[in-house]
Amino acid sequence: MKPANTKNGVPVLHSAKEGCKPKKFTPDEVLVPNPSFKENQGTKRKRKALPLKVEGIIEKVKEEKEDKNIQPGSLSNYELERLENIRQNQVFLSSIKLLEAKQDLKPEKTQRGLKRQKLNKVAWTEILPPRTKSLRIQKKEAKPLPLPPEPHRIYYEAERIEHARKPEGPISMKPINMEEDSSLPPELLKLWTEDLIKEEKKELGLEEYRSTLKSMELSKSGGVAKVVKSRIFSVAFHPCSSHLLMAAGDKFGGVGLWNLDSDMGDEGVLLFEPHVRPVACMAFSRSHPTDLLTLSYDGTLRSTDVEKAVFDEVYRIKDGLRTFDFLSHDCSTLVTGDWYGDVAIVDRRTPGTSHESLHSLDTKTVRCVHVHPVQKQYIMVAENSIVSIYDARCLKASSSKPVSQLYGHSKSISSAYFSPGTGNRVVTTCLDNNIRIYDTSELTSRAPLLTSIQQNLITGRWLSKLQAMWDPKRDDCFVVGSMQRPRRVQVFHESGQLQHFFQDPEMTTVLSVTAFHPTRNALLGGNASGRLYVFTD
Repeated sequence: MKPANTKNGVPVLHSAKEGCKPKKFTPDEVLVPNPSFKENQGTKRKRKALPLKVEGIIEKVKEEKEDKNIQPGSLSNYELERLENIRQNQVFLSSIKLLEAKQDLKPEKTQRGLKRQKLNKVAWTEILPPRTKSLRIQKKEAKPLPLPPEPHRIYYEAERIEHARKPEGPISMKPINMEEDSSLPPELLKLWTEDLIKEEKKELGLEEYRSTLKSMELSKSGGVAKVVKSRIFSVAFHPCSSHLLMAAGDKFGGVGLWNLDSDMGDEGVLLFEPHVRPVACMAFSRSHPTDLLTLSYDGTLRSTDVEKAVFDEVYRIKDGLRTFDFLSHDCSTLVTGDWYGDVAIVDRRTPGTSHESLHSLDTKTVRCVHVHPVQKQYIMVAENSIVSIYDARCLKASSSKPVSQLYGHSKSISSAYFSPGTGNRVVTTCLDNNIRIYDTSELTSRAPLLTSIQQNLITGRWLSKLQAMWDPKRDDCFVVGSMQRPRRVQVFHESGQLQHFFQDPEMTTVLSVTAFHPTRNALLGGNASGRLYVFTD
């Protein structure tokens, strides 16, 4: 039986789609042969890179036709329709100015500070002895060898720190991000020694304070700068009010100074290296603002003297230091805490770099020390899981009894600070994910707990520990970094109520270390890559 569709006895095959007929070409139309596989390789990628210029495409097609002895008027209807679509798309894009809008959407670079090519990077390589053949390969019997005695941990750490740190005595204040033999900029000396004008400002109400916080934002003209090379451990504001001068200490002993409204150094940044290990604590003297003290894990406490352009050595021990604070109103006496539970009293008026007295507490390590702002004889010490307040006049060489203690912490404590005005409140940060506020208006044996705020405080090994810091202009509000996304910095009231949080699209990292300016409406935050973010009104 013959098939239904036949022609001269030969079956005719049709497409599966109904109504689809093979195309018939007129004698005037000329088909261009398809290029070979090798010639066609890469054409798809190249086609994406071609500019959208219709005239250039038409000329190129015409030239190819002429090279193959094909008349320009022999373009197929498909090719003519394709070129017309390209022309119409080009006209539409030009009418809505899409390409110009794309260029405007690119954010301008607002980050300032250190440049990579100017950093003095030293490549440390360890030369190992040649590897010897094993006794098995040498066909010898192995003989058991006695293990060497394990060195004492404290002795080992002390020897390692002593070998690594800077030599004793003053260190020249030479910026490492500037050319050799370059002196400090004169504007730094002028700003550093500026006479402070103490203005009595009326304390704002809570509603007005929230409005002030909302008016502070990240400066679009350069509110971010890379100030030090690596992770920031400590920050501080210079108390001058005419400009914003900030300091930061990093993981490898670097101390960076950043003047927001200056171009000294690298866009306002000067970098120094007075230490070799993390700069865990720094503070400007309240009585002499020209004095910046920096404390490091390498066991040294240094004072910055810009007039002499040196880092003077104030205190030095073999073990590692952890924290310090000013013990007197004139800031001539200090209290320091080390890694092994010892608290030392240091008097800067006496010659030498040793302590006046040393007191061993019943703790493994001292996390933080802080002095009462009014009654300077009271020292608060954050230990492993308890905070104790001691009377400096009654401290003994060992087994000193605290005046008051703050209970309730179940894990390690990161920080503990008196409120800056009266000292009637204490805010503590603990790794049990709680920020606690205690009432210390009366120093009883057990300070009452007022508020506990649950907050994620687990930062891991690559970030500095989060610490709640009081606003020096108020006695009831404090600031703390946050692990939440989008990244933010939060301000809380002592009652636990969130007052405001600072946020910006450019702030994509955790600001672990924070500080408020003592007189101006400015907030400072440092991250793990050595960058400072400043929010101002």
